[in-house]
Amino acid sequence: MSIDIIGDIHGCYDEFVQLTEKLGYEWQEGIPLHPNRRKLAFVGDLTDRGPYSIKVIEVVYELVNRQLAHYVPGNHCDKLYRYFLGRNVQTTHGLETTVAELEQLSRKDYNSISSKFRKLVENSDLYAVLDEGRLVIAHAGIRQDYIGRQDKKVKTFVLYGDITGEKHPDGSPVRRDWAKKYSGEAWVVYGHTPVAEPRFIHHTVNIDTGCVFGGKLTALRYPELETISVPSTMPYVGEKFRKFDDTIE
Repeated sequence: MSIDIIGDIHGCYDEFVQLTEKLGYEWQEGIPLHPNRRKLAFVGDLTDRGPYSIKVIEVVYELVNRQLAHYVPGNHCDKLYRYFLGRNVQTTHGLETTVAELEQLSRKDYNSISSKFRKLVENSDLYAVLDEGRLVIAHAGIRQDYIGRQDKKVKTFVLYGDITGEKHPDGSPVRRDWAKKYSGEAWVVYGHTPVAEPRFIHHTVNIDTGCVFGGKLTALRYPELETISVPSTMPYVGEKFRKFDDTIE
């Protein structure tokens, strides 16, 4: 299995195009296709905060619909999904940028995007187990003992990380460093928590390098375990990047 897993795009469509081209994909019929039939995969959080969330939705939907890519939902995907269902969600923390795009659409186009995105999320697994169990893709990661489970506790973990229930002063949730304790044989590739550089620890790789916060958009080539990045065009927001102590105890 040859697959290129892309970190949180958050509406950064231009960087997405650049990254796929750098990975060797050729854009045909509006989607990236690889001459050697490598597949793309997405760790979720396709939308919000960046400028072109709708374009990203359309491309990823088309790829997944044609069985040319794998996708797992992130917490922003889950929130946009609930928005499309008419649930009472707050249009904050980035959703407001996607809603602003949606409000520019005709009713017909809005309904089309809503239908595509709902189908994308409804047909996706909470996390993807690939390559006969040797690779797991989960938005915020997954504990070894959760792999194979689909319950509410696991859903919370893969969407939000190992949250404690406490909040930082800025309102963001306090998360435990689950990757430092991971001991599984399967490689877990995830995003959700922006880091300045891809973080390899044990058999886990965080590839959310904060494109929407001015970092870069990163892909992990599997099974090569090489990372490829392109720089962001967005303003740099340093406080959004988390630092970890990777000292092995």
